[in-house]
Amino acid sequence: MTAPGPSIPDFCAASATQVTFRGRTTGIADLAWQAGDAARALRRLGVGRGDRIALWLPNCPEWFTLFIAAARIGAIAVMVNTRYRSAEVADIVGRSGAKALFLWPDFRGIDFPAILAGVDPADLDSLAAVVSVFPAGGEGGPAQLGGVPAMGFGEFMDRGAASDLPLPGSDGLPEAGVAIFTTSGTTDKPKFVLHSQRSVTHHALDVIRAFGMTGDASPLLQTLPLCGVFGFCWAMAAIAAGRPLLLEESFSAETSVAAIRGRRISHLVATDDMLHAMLDLDADRTALRSLRMAGFAAFNGDPGALMDRCEAHGVPLVGLYGMSEVMALFAAQPLGAPPEQRIRGAGRPVCPETAVRVRDPASGALLGQGETGALEIRTPNRMLGYFGNPDATAEAFDDDGFLRTGDAGYLDETGFVFLARMGDALRLGGFLVAPEEIMARIDEVAGVAASQVVGVTAGGKPRCAAFVIPEAGATVSEAAVIDHCRAGLAAYKAPVAVWEIAEFPTTPSPNGTKVQRRKLQELAQRRVDAMARSGAPAESLR
Repeated sequence: MTAPGPSIPDFCAASATQVTFRGRTTGIADLAWQAGDAARALRRLGVGRGDRIALWLPNCPEWFTLFIAAARIGAIAVMVNTRYRSAEVADIVGRSGAKALFLWPDFRGIDFPAILAGVDPADLDSLAAVVSVFPAGGEGGPAQLGGVPAMGFGEFMDRGAASDLPLPGSDGLPEAGVAIFTTSGTTDKPKFVLHSQRSVTHHALDVIRAFGMTGDASPLLQTLPLCGVFGFCWAMAAIAAGRPLLLEESFSAETSVAAIRGRRISHLVATDDMLHAMLDLDADRTALRSLRMAGFAAFNGDPGALMDRCEAHGVPLVGLYGMSEVMALFAAQPLGAPPEQRIRGAGRPVCPETAVRVRDPASGALLGQGETGALEIRTPNRMLGYFGNPDATAEAFDDDGFLRTGDAGYLDETGFVFLARMGDALRLGGFLVAPEEIMARIDEVAGVAASQVVGVTAGGKPRCAAFVIPEAGATVSEAAVIDHCRAGLAAYKAPVAVWEIAEFPTTPSPNGTKVQRRKLQELAQRRVDAMARSGAPAESLR
């Protein structure tokens, strides 16, 4: 059996990892030491065990300081995507009951204070402070949110250094909740996936053993966002391995290729579109030759085409599988397998104590190797549950402790293969999104009586499209719907096209009348394809 994972503070304090960011290098152990002052500052704000803080931050060393500080006092860090806008931030920060919100005000020229100004302070009445982080010596004024106290990160840390509040002991920390990731299912709002300190560190130790990362001193590249479980798991693996970490605030194909070539990077995880962008820059097919493993998640396009390109460039590509509930790097295909197998999602679980089975969703019977059904997983690296939603947690697990993943797949000789989501969740911008979340936003537009959102492929990328039933005598503007979505949601959630419809196709069921979303999806795809053939691009792609 694998040894149980330690607490996050002990895990980081013992690591030899050096983090390089904007030309400055700091040890993770040093950041863990600095986290003591941040932990005292949090305690002065009234943050204690089980309380939440929201990290609306891109990749930066301060993210690690705050995450370790939360763990030090048994608090929970809520990961907020930097692509989120006012409606999403208000929902996640408000519903989680976060007591402090940390943000980088001018990241990539985005006016985060203006986004914050669009949030009703009444929706965030749990907040005791808004703290503006200006990494690597940056300066600026703190972002304001109504009458909530606002300060810069330096002032926040000074308050901790001047505090004489004692820090609690480490008893029970490994079992304490430490990280919340947002995910989408069948509800109209993202669910909050809560992981313990032990599940985080246990998984990281499993990853470095499974990926062969323990006998190498070359750096690891961190361009995936720390706010997402994919990037988060990669950073924790770097810390577990004691490997240098090249931290980039956001992805750049140019800097990634230069880092891989110049620093002889051996291991990489990325999305398929990131890999395509890097391959485009590898004209002589030598820049990426140091890679011994490139794990990927397929969100866009044809994985087979990516495999062909990687083979030509000498990049050993392997398919991965993961989900927030059981960590992003849950399984990987074996490096020695032929390309047609390595391109598949999933493979062998990284944790040897994991069990995967497949169940027939109709009969409930367990299926054998090669038979497609619903994937179920039992692993020590599983979530504690859906924070604030005990009913969803109870529904997610069966009496044997297996997680009902909502994914379709089958068992094979190496482990298992993921095929697709079984529900209606959309994969947009690399994230799973509940269509109900977008529909709720559309329904706010004047003249809209009801809406439905479905997935389409537009311009070679997964997007969404919407159908709306107008109120009597009203006309709904496509531009108004798209603009309203963009104003409150991440851009990738905005519909590529919007059409009026007299009524939705429905079918009766034992539980009432249901909308036939598959028919709407087929209609939407035909219309998007027709628009492309006519040379008239959809509004949101212009």
